[in-house]
Amino acid sequence: MTSIQPSPAVSLPEFADVAAARARLEGVAHRTPVLSSRLVNERVGGTLFFKCENLQRAGAFKFRGAYNAIASLDPATRRRGVLAFSSGNHAQAIALAARILETPATILMPLDAPAVKLTATRDYGAEVVTFDRYSEDREALSARLASERGLTLIPPFDHPDVIAGQGTAAAELFEEVGALDLLLVCVGGGGLLAGSALSAAELSPGCRVIGVEPEAGDDGRQSFQKGEIVTIPVPRSIADGALTTHLGRLTFPLIQRLVSDIVAVPDSALVETMRVFAERMKLVVEPTGCLAASAALSGAVDCRGKRVGIIVSGGNVDVASYARLLAG
Repeated sequence: MTSIQPSPAVSLPEFADVAAARARLEGVAHRTPVLSSRLVNERVGGTLFFKCENLQRAGAFKFRGAYNAIASLDPATRRRGVLAFSSGNHAQAIALAARILETPATILMPLDAPAVKLTATRDYGAEVVTFDRYSEDREALSARLASERGLTLIPPFDHPDVIAGQGTAAAELFEEVGALDLLLVCVGGGGLLAGSALSAAELSPGCRVIGVEPEAGDDGRQSFQKGEIVTIPVPRSIADGALTTHLGRLTFPLIQRLVSDIVAVPDSALVETMRVFAERMKLVVEPTGCLAASAALSGAVDCRGKRVGIIVSGGNVDVASYARLLAG
C-alpha cells in the first residue's frame, strides 16, 4: 500500500460545470427513471429513491461523462480521435459517444473484462486493445498509446468534464424528488461520487453524501480516513466496475470537501441486492451497480426515518454470470 498527494495545481470542476454538462446532454442522454419499492422501504425503515442509471444509454451512468468530455473537445481534436482505458462501462460509453460525435475511439480493456462489455464496446465501433490488469499498468499503457497515435486521453474518472457529466444524474434526482437526507453513491475512482457531491451541495445542502465500495477494494475508504490518496494492489471482487487501485487527483479533493463518509460492503451483500432488484423491482443490475443500494439493505448505512437517494450505476452484466450469481 502506498499513498500519494493530489496535485495542488489542478483546476477542480464546480456545479456550474455540471449545469453546462446538462445542457450538452439534453436530448442525448436518457433522463432515467426514479423508482421506489414499498418492500425495500419497510426493510430499511426509510424512504429510498433509486435513480436507475442501469437504464441509461450504454447501460450505465458513464455515458454522461463520456459524451460531455468528447463534446467539449474542439472539432480538430475530435477528428484525431480519443483513447480511454476501462474494464467495461466507460469503454462502452466512450465508444457510443464517439460514434454519435463521429470521433474515432480506441479503448484499452483488461483481458478479464466481462465478455458482454468487450463485445458491446466493439459493436459500438471502437478499436479494443487488451491488457493484463494484474501485471500491466493501464495508465502507462494508455499514455504510450495516446502519444504514439496522437489521441486525446479521456480517463474513466479523473477528468473535469467526466466528473461534471457524472454529476448530472444526481442533479436530475434532486430535481425530481427534492431535498434528501442521504445520497448513496458507488465508488471506483470517484468520478460519480465527486460529481454527485457537487450536485448535492448545490441542490440539497443538508444532504449527507456517502460513498460505497467493495470490501476487497477499499482504497477510497482508506484514503478518506487517512487524508491522502492511498494506492492498493488491484482488488478482486465481483464489482468489476469498481476495481480501481486509487482515487483520482481531481476526485479526491472534492470527496474530501463534500463527502461525509465512505463505507465498504462484501460481495455477498452485492449478490443479495442483485436478487432484491431482480425479484422485487424487476431490474437487472450489475454487481457494481448494487454497491450503493447494498449499503442501505445490509445496514452498513442507517437509513431509518430518512429520505435516501441511491444511484443505481449500471446494468451491464453477462447473462451467464448473472444467472450463476443469483443461483448461488
